[in-house]
Amino acid sequence: MAQALTDNFGRTFPYLRLSLTDVCNFSCDYCLPDGFKRCSSKPSFLSRQEIINLVDAFTELGTYKVRLTGGEPTLRRDFVEIVKAVANHPNVSQVALTTNGYRLEKQVQKWFLAGLTHLNVSVDTLDQQRFYQLTGHNKLASILKGIDKALELGFAKIKLNAVLLKGVNDQQLPQFLEYVKHKKVSVRFIELMQTGDNLTYFKKHHVANEVLYRQLEAGGWQPKIKASADGPAVEYYHSDYQGTLGFISPYSKDFCTGCNRLRVTSVGDLRLCLFGEQGVSLRPLLQRPEQQPQLISCIQEQLNYKASSHFLAVGDTGVTTNLSIIGG
Repeated sequence: MAQALTDNFGRTFPYLRLSLTDVCNFSCDYCLPDGFKRCSSKPSFLSRQEIINLVDAFTELGTYKVRLTGGEPTLRRDFVEIVKAVANHPNVSQVALTTNGYRLEKQVQKWFLAGLTHLNVSVDTLDQQRFYQLTGHNKLASILKGIDKALELGFAKIKLNAVLLKGVNDQQLPQFLEYVKHKKVSVRFIELMQTGDNLTYFKKHHVANEVLYRQLEAGGWQPKIKASADGPAVEYYHSDYQGTLGFISPYSKDFCTGCNRLRVTSVGDLRLCLFGEQGVSLRPLLQRPEQQPQLISCIQEQLNYKASSHFLAVGDTGVTTNLSIIGG
């Protein structure tokens, strides 16, 4: 095995977030309010073999967790085959998916049998009408049934992602608490992040997660100890609840000190940070297995350019126009 991925700040990277497509069939207010619009030239997303070559290189560098993201990754016709290919890799122990849940109820068993181990589902609200207003789809009931199916199947971990929005869902903590009372899931509130095209929306709806976790602490909730592959989320537990609640707070102090993931876009660009300025195309080095030494060397070299932090606090969103481009 080559030397493990370590940057100039001593951070290691066992976690790869791999986007399979930037296409999404939802029109969430905070990401794609006008729905997905393809640019004039149709992109060619990474093939299954290119993905295998990429995963080979990252696992040589100590990566053992791969998350498949989008856009909406399950829109790819070969999604199940990609899951199988990644899950069958001898050095990958966690294969995760982030999905809007559109196909969850009908296909979650197929994904599980293909080797998916961890599941994140975007559920910004448990109110059916508000869910429709936010996403443009009346799918909440189906998504919740899909989550119940996933619980029965026995995924290693199931998370619900909720982007915290002032005036939309910031008063819905009681509903989420009731949901996790008897379900072994983790609801994670994600602070709304500014991107290149949402400044007006951000100013109107951004609210700090601190508002909610202070309420939890007052109710006897305690922070959990993190596992090695966990990200920067702070997760809380309570002995009276089967589920947990977590918070991803990108504007908090020292948020980036625990960074443990790298990102590759659906066309093969390595991104060192969700909101970074720099990236490099790995695709030319994904064509043949014998290119592995060059690919590994390229990935290692790029770690020299990873900054200590993003610069969201000063309004610098880097090259991220919206989150569907790189998978959040």
